[in-house]
Amino acid sequence: MRKLLAYPLTCIYFLFFGLSLLVFHPIQWFCFNVFGYQAHKKSVDYLNFCLTRCLHFLGCTYQFKVPSDLPTNVPVIIVANHQSMNDIPPIIWFMRKFHVKFISKKELGKGLPSVSYNLRHGGSVLIDRKDAKQALSKIKEMAAYIEKNNRSVVIFPEGTRSRDGQPKPFQTRGLATLIEHAPNAYIFPVTINNSWKTLIYGKFPMGIGYRLKYTVHKPLKISDYDTQTLIETTENTIKNAITFEK
Repeated sequence: MRKLLAYPLTCIYFLFFGLSLLVFHPIQWFCFNVFGYQAHKKSVDYLNFCLTRCLHFLGCTYQFKVPSDLPTNVPVIIVANHQSMNDIPPIIWFMRKFHVKFISKKELGKGLPSVSYNLRHGGSVLIDRKDAKQALSKIKEMAAYIEKNNRSVVIFPEGTRSRDGQPKPFQTRGLATLIEHAPNAYIFPVTINNSWKTLIYGKFPMGIGYRLKYTVHKPLKISDYDTQTLIETTENTIKNAITFEK
């Protein structure tokens, strides 16, 4: 019965999700080209507010826990486990004051309304995962960007999403490069739970009625650790908070 109900709800979800992408694409273009960065950022924030709320059509809700003492006006590396594409809009919306950017595969830089435009023009970087030299160069570029502008970048060190919630080993080269080239930054470890369940049946229909939980842990100041210890501490903090509730 639950899966049967998921079919019409998923159709409604896709309708509003797609409309959000289409409507905000020209809004982004106008904001970026007429008013500049701040206006464009606002348009991206509200795009991701809409994308986040689209999951309500599936009966999904959110819990987003953030410490009250997170440092602001500093460069930030947001490190999270990865369970689905639904991880991304809530991070952008709920952490919007940190000016969230992404290290994304180059394939996402074209063909997706709103998403591709933001990745190309909003401060994110696109990497070729088959070209290690290019990828590392772009990651260094991102580290310099967040250092200079006190912005934040999200990285999913697992490299690909977990299909069953079980965490994958961290691929640490990209994270280590960010750490080494953004020495004044803080790491915000983030644990995501239940996002994978939105794809429990695959891409269609989507899972319904789940509570997606995001926990931002105590920030870690990069200058207080050596790189290896920092990566291990970050990975353990994230993975120890992953749950497998039904």
